[in-house]
Amino acid sequence: MARIMDATLSARALDTLLGDWRGDGGSAYRALADRIRLLILDGRIPVDTRLPAERDLAERLHLSRTTVTAAYRELREQRMLHSIRGSGSVARLPGAPAILPAPPAADYVDFSKAALPALPWLPEIARAAVDDLPLHLGESGYEQLGIPELRAAIADRYTARGLPTSPDQVMVTIGAQHAIALLSRALVGRGDRALIEVPTYPHAYEAFRGAGARLVTVATSPHDAGPEGFGAPDEAGDLVRAIGHANPVAAYLMPDFHNPTGRSLSADARERVLDAAARQGTVVIADETTAELDIDRAADLKPLAAYGPAVMVGSVGKTVWGGVRVGWIRADRPLIRRLLAVRSPGDLGTPILEQLVVARLLARMDDILELRREQLRAGRDRLEELLGDAFPAWHVPHVDGGIVTWVGLGAPVSSQLALAARTEGLIVAAGPRFGIDGAFERFLRLPICYSPETTEAAVQALVRAWGSLARTPVPDQGVLTAVV
Repeated sequence: MARIMDATLSARALDTLLGDWRGDGGSAYRALADRIRLLILDGRIPVDTRLPAERDLAERLHLSRTTVTAAYRELREQRMLHSIRGSGSVARLPGAPAILPAPPAADYVDFSKAALPALPWLPEIARAAVDDLPLHLGESGYEQLGIPELRAAIADRYTARGLPTSPDQVMVTIGAQHAIALLSRALVGRGDRALIEVPTYPHAYEAFRGAGARLVTVATSPHDAGPEGFGAPDEAGDLVRAIGHANPVAAYLMPDFHNPTGRSLSADARERVLDAAARQGTVVIADETTAELDIDRAADLKPLAAYGPAVMVGSVGKTVWGGVRVGWIRADRPLIRRLLAVRSPGDLGTPILEQLVVARLLARMDDILELRREQLRAGRDRLEELLGDAFPAWHVPHVDGGIVTWVGLGAPVSSQLALAARTEGLIVAAGPRFGIDGAFERFLRLPICYSPETTEAAVQALVRAWGSLARTPVPDQGVLTAVV
């Protein structure tokens, strides 16, 4: 069970986050500064968090205080720390150009964001939606549940996918993250247990921690780790046992094309998990942000709530464009009423024009998904080919949908690789970004949703970064493990 984050990081907690940071015998203070810098850039040390005192951290890490003082000084020079005499050192995050080394050529490739480009016909739909706006101009514009035509369109989409839904079971939100935050505040009280899978989408567990939850974690395996591509053989059993043992008030799951592992739960696993949750009174929240991004999955799976009681979260951020900030919650009517009470202090509704755009887009969702399927297939196949040629010892799961793959590096070097990649013009999220307190150093999340040209540039940067870690042009796993 994980601790709840607060605004002060103890020396013990920072030691856990640092992991194996010492590198290959170079300058200790610089290696320490580099690892803390990555933790801040990755969000594992939130901005405005107070770091431990130099003396406390030196004692914990068995270093001289001079070494820690030098590391903190370098971070201050990089504008990653702000120190006030008598008040300690606080994490900062200045603009990227001020903190990132200049790339050898062109701009940075940002592989930390797994997001498709905007639909090519989005401007056309947006212009058409403006024609629908006069119908709403005589109203207040504050629609905390969402405009009726969008709620009806969302309900119709669920019904078409095998989950009968009425508009009064839908609340429109400002994206999926907003939906997760609302649900965490509505369902979780301070000290309550909430179950999450690990690795997982980091902003989800941050929302539950922000609501005061104590996190219960269940390991999730990569897509091709078990029979029929449905993760670990007893993954459903692990979830069932965790629900029964911890009795969490809520469980956050990604049953389809899990981010970052790419795994999907089978129909049988869905039924078993929801049955266990119903017995314990646990509210299951299913994040469906990528659920319809099927490339070539053999199984025909319905939304999770078609197999038992569950709250559904969706959005158009991954199917349409991240710049269209519209999501939704599908839940029973009493929970929708609770969410209204939770929502009022924070916001008064989703922008009307964006809702009108999405209402029109949902009518063309089959066309949208066909385009995305081809883009994702091309991106996946090209990434697998490039990684297979450049890193034959890495394990690259063959995902059948979603937007990412969870690559096994064979050595606990993800954070070092992410730092080295920045000097080669590539921004990539280290594996521990998707875990809790420093786990998953053997993994790297890579998106499959970029163009072939961008993907090729990213893999070339990874090759250079990997070589720099081992101080050889083409390292093998044994050499790199020895270096680390």
